[in-house]
Amino acid sequence: MHIKHLNLVNFKNIDQAEIEFSQGINCLVGHNGAGKTNVLDALYYLSFCKSYFNSVDSQNIRHDEEFFVVQGQYLRNDENEQIYCGLKRSQKKHFKRNKKEYGKLAEHIGFLPLVMITPSDEQLINDGSELRRKYMDGVISQYDRAYLDDLLRYNRALVQRNATLKQMRESGKRDTSMLSLWDEQLSKLAHSIYEKRAAFLKELVPVFQKYYAYISEGKEEIAIEYRSHLHDGTLVDQLKEVWQKDVIVGYTSKGIHKDDLEMQLSGFPIKKMASQGQKKTFLIALKLAQYEFIHRHNGLKPILLLDDIFDKLDDARSNQLLKLVSEDLFNQIFITHTKESYVLDIVKQTGKAYKIIGVEGGQVKDLEEVK
Repeated sequence: MHIKHLNLVNFKNIDQAEIEFSQGINCLVGHNGAGKTNVLDALYYLSFCKSYFNSVDSQNIRHDEEFFVVQGQYLRNDENEQIYCGLKRSQKKHFKRNKKEYGKLAEHIGFLPLVMITPSDEQLINDGSELRRKYMDGVISQYDRAYLDDLLRYNRALVQRNATLKQMRESGKRDTSMLSLWDEQLSKLAHSIYEKRAAFLKELVPVFQKYYAYISEGKEEIAIEYRSHLHDGTLVDQLKEVWQKDVIVGYTSKGIHKDDLEMQLSGFPIKKMASQGQKKTFLIALKLAQYEFIHRHNGLKPILLLDDIFDKLDDARSNQLLKLVSEDLFNQIFITHTKESYVLDIVKQTGKAYKIIGVEGGQVKDLEEVK
């Protein structure tokens, strides 16, 4: 699977662009703020129906314009696929496959698998547990539609249970029958989600450790530990134990919405002790493991987006990463960088077909292509 052509109108700082891509490596070069990452974000939009960086769709419309259009032409399983996303201010977003609009955006997730690695991924290490849960959910949802459905249902039931708790706190009445109803629903959905998260991590972590060891040349030991209330038994029993506490605070204090991943380097939290290079290596290895995992389960090779990926990596780790992406496991790759000469050296080492694309001030132009 690969994207052949991208059409952008009023997307972020890009007024209009028509871009043809190589099936191998595509390098977008230009100064910081030129719009290179915006091109990658457009590709992410076409896979996930949203921006990687900004969840408010209208804020991705070019300044002083009224709409944006992102449209891509793909070759998937030897079939041509046209994906369209358009948005007008204050109106509903339209998302279409081959000119037919999706009933639900969730129906599209996983159709065009994609993995993006970007400097902002460091938030996965440094910020709160919500981002790490979103990471798990984003990967599993790409190949398991039932998981995404259960997750959406769980979140809706959680909203209802929290609303019941607040009503009970404000009224002083204890409607335990209603709480029991939500507890049963949450518990059933939570155990299905928990089991799939646990199975996902059991398969992912060894692959992640393999990639980290390769890039770092075995210099450090890393681990990821899954933390969940469901390690301690059924959720329905745990929810009953915290009824009084939950009424007082007005929200549900137990459940898979509190799950977390403990990321470790040499037995210590990576957030507290790792260098910038070690953190970046950790995240690259994690995303490459995600790539391999999706390929195993989906059967398609995801598109790989590497945004400013070589910054903060020493030469040894950069060279190891280059060897990895040169392998047949990886198909279409996008790389951004500020220096054309640097990326030329990179792509020539891989032996893959490549294209160099210049981006300046939101304008996009072809610079060089080798097939």
